[in-house]
Formats: sequence, structure tokens, C-alpha cells
Amino acid sequence: MTRQEKHDAIENLKEALVGVKTLYLADIEGLDARQTNALRRACFKENVKLQVVKNTLLAKAMEASTHDFGELTGILKGNTSLMFSETGNAPAKVIKNFRKKSDLPILKGAFIEEAIYLGDDQIDALVAIKSKEELIGDIIMLLQSPAKNVVSALQSGGGKLSGILTTLSER
Repeated sequence: MTRQEKHDAIENLKEALVGVKTLYLADIEGLDARQTNALRRACFKENVKLQVVKNTLLAKAMEASTHDFGELTGILKGNTSLMFSETGNAPAKVIKNFRKKSDLPILKGAFIEEAIYLGDDQIDALVAIKSKEELIGDIIMLLQSPAKNVVSALQSGGGKLSGILTTLSER
């Protein structure tokens, strides 16, 4: 790789890191070509972009980025793949589902909305993170619940009132 190619690769990575909200670092070393293609397909289905990068180029791009990636630059050893997504838990779900067939990929770390997660033991916590749409759905459901209770009470109360009036009129 020439010096200009390295510079271009760093610039491309830096541009990708500028607007990133969700970034996962994973180790896919040990996957054969068939498994790697299956992982790429799984990522594509979940709108996750998978990119294999050189650690030194990624470290330089992270240092030049506007985000503070903290300890993520320290875990750049061995094989590193980037997983970009708009949803915070999508890459974690892809990794967890893919592990049903294989022990890989291994999560090195994640950067989600300025929060940093290190290590493969964080995968369950990352899967549990709710997306914006899921949170909005939960809030709407919580807001609708009291209204449903009031309507239900009024409807059941109306039936009772009707029964009482009918009984009184018969007497």
C-alpha cells in the first residue's frame, strides 16, 4: 500500500467516523469465506455496514476524528472489522444471532451515542439496548394504558348503571 493510498484510506475512515452514532469493533478472524459471506448477508439484512480495516489506519482516523473514542484505540490488535449502524442494538443482534452457528465474531468494543463498551461480555447488554422506535412505542403504550383503563371503567360503569335503572323501574 503506497503512502497516498494509506492517506486516502485514513481520510475515508475519518469521513465515516464523523457522523457515526453506532460503531462496533469485532474480530472475525477464523471465519472462512462462506461464513464471512453469510455474516455480510446478515449485516446487509439488518442495515449494518461491515468493513474490515487495518488497525493502524483506523487508530489514526479515530485520533483525527471529532469523537472521543477513549479506550477503543487500545483494543485495536489482531483482526478488526467495523460494523456501522443507525440502530444501537442492530450489530449486537447480528453478532448474537450469528453465534448460534459459530463462536465468531467476537465483540472487541462498541461506541454508541458517546458511550463506550469494551469486551465480549457486553454483548447481552448491547442487545438489550432499545432503539428509538422501540422506546417511542413503549412510551405510546404507557400513555395509552391509563386512557384504556378510564374507557373500560366508564363502559363497565355504564352497564351497571343501566342494570340499576332497569331494576328500579321494574319495582
